[in-house]
Amino acid sequence: MNLHRKLSARQISMIAIGGAIGTGLFLASGNAIALAGPGGTLLAYLIMGIMVYFLMTSLGEMSSYLPTSGSFYTYAARFVDPALGYALGCNYWYNWAITVAAEIAAASLVMKYWFPYSHSLLWSSLFLGFFIILNIISVRGFGESEYWLSLTKVIVIIVFIIAGTAVIFGLLGHNPVGFKNWTIGDAPFHNGFLGVLQVFMIVGFSFQGTELIGVAAGESKDPAKNIPKAMKRVFWRILLFYILAMLVISFLIPYTSPLLMSTDLEVSPFTMVFRQTGIIFAASLMNAVVLIAILSAGNSGMYASTRMLWYLAKQGHVPAIFAKVSRRGIPVYALLATALIGMMAFLSSLYGNGTVYIWLVNASSLSGFIAWLGIAISHYRFRKAYIRQGRDLKQLPYVAKGYPYAPLIAFFLCLVVIAGQNYVAFKGGRIDWHGIMVSYIGIPLFLALWLGYKFIHKTKVVKLEDCDFITESIIEKSNSRD
Repeated sequence: MNLHRKLSARQISMIAIGGAIGTGLFLASGNAIALAGPGGTLLAYLIMGIMVYFLMTSLGEMSSYLPTSGSFYTYAARFVDPALGYALGCNYWYNWAITVAAEIAAASLVMKYWFPYSHSLLWSSLFLGFFIILNIISVRGFGESEYWLSLTKVIVIIVFIIAGTAVIFGLLGHNPVGFKNWTIGDAPFHNGFLGVLQVFMIVGFSFQGTELIGVAAGESKDPAKNIPKAMKRVFWRILLFYILAMLVISFLIPYTSPLLMSTDLEVSPFTMVFRQTGIIFAASLMNAVVLIAILSAGNSGMYASTRMLWYLAKQGHVPAIFAKVSRRGIPVYALLATALIGMMAFLSSLYGNGTVYIWLVNASSLSGFIAWLGIAISHYRFRKAYIRQGRDLKQLPYVAKGYPYAPLIAFFLCLVVIAGQNYVAFKGGRIDWHGIMVSYIGIPLFLALWLGYKFIHKTKVVKLEDCDFITESIIEKSNSRD
């Protein structure tokens, strides 16, 4: 038995939104403005938004034509090199498996707001069980739960933008704030180019999760129709939410305010704006929203990592037991294995000084950009091979715009983010080797997987004329139940 195609375009759109809108926006959004000023922050978001748009259209072209839960593994193995596909598959699996653990840890801390004397193990156990239940019922059940969790976040952001705009123009009884916070100090571009670069790294992590559409394509009801539709919806909505939310914050709070550098819920930009509108329980409201954001990200992470482990098992890279699915089309053993890894990673933060956990989280964060690199290079080769074999672009359900420049630009910007995520460690007279190892640990892990597989299996780059555009689509369509 195989996965069931039960996810609608509505659910797929929200899965991607749920993965991309998280605590980075609700808690740490002000930090970016403090580092680069209002203009620098918006410029960083626009540049990153363009890069993400290129990546999502590239992924949309491939996943609508070859819908598979293997996503990055399949496209890289088929159009670049099997070794690269293997490394990307393993990379993406541990990315989300460790992220699930991080979300569980964060959710436990959030619960301390209401229950300060409760034990973290109690909440971590409850939330882990919550993720397992939502994912084990059915793929439709997962899709529906993620839809409503993500919709709640979207509603709060929309209300925040409307309320904040009202405060800016003095429509709620306050004096108009106007545009004065854009003219103080060296605004709008605080710290110049380095400020934009530093925020560029932060913004990149904020957008991670949009690529979940590629994994969900394998269980979409009508991928040729729904994936392109979801791609268009998701990108513009996420970009609009981020840009408008950051614009409101930049008008209401000066970049010089020390409150912007805090991740304390009590002084979160969202909390402060809601308080200005007269909502006295703003902190509790935002705490509930942050909890929902965490649960949504963890729920999506459990789904993505489970599907990737299932696909790796189908390809024979991990024990075959993980390829088995239930009558409901759920890879139960892959789900339980992922939950176990998440639990072990979380427990590692409770014993000792949490060093192992910190390194795992950093490796997980970096692996998201590595996955994006894989998308860019896979699409570049996908289109070249498609044309080389004499295929008609009109036969593609969705054609990404801007080729070949779009994937090449996205590839370059991803490299910039990966290389510069901790450039501070190289500044000054001494190099911070510990900081470098903590920040870049994901790179040697990925290279070990890639080069190790390549050495053992003697793989080579696939020739353009040998790239297979048929097998996977036939397998997916014949094995997946409608």
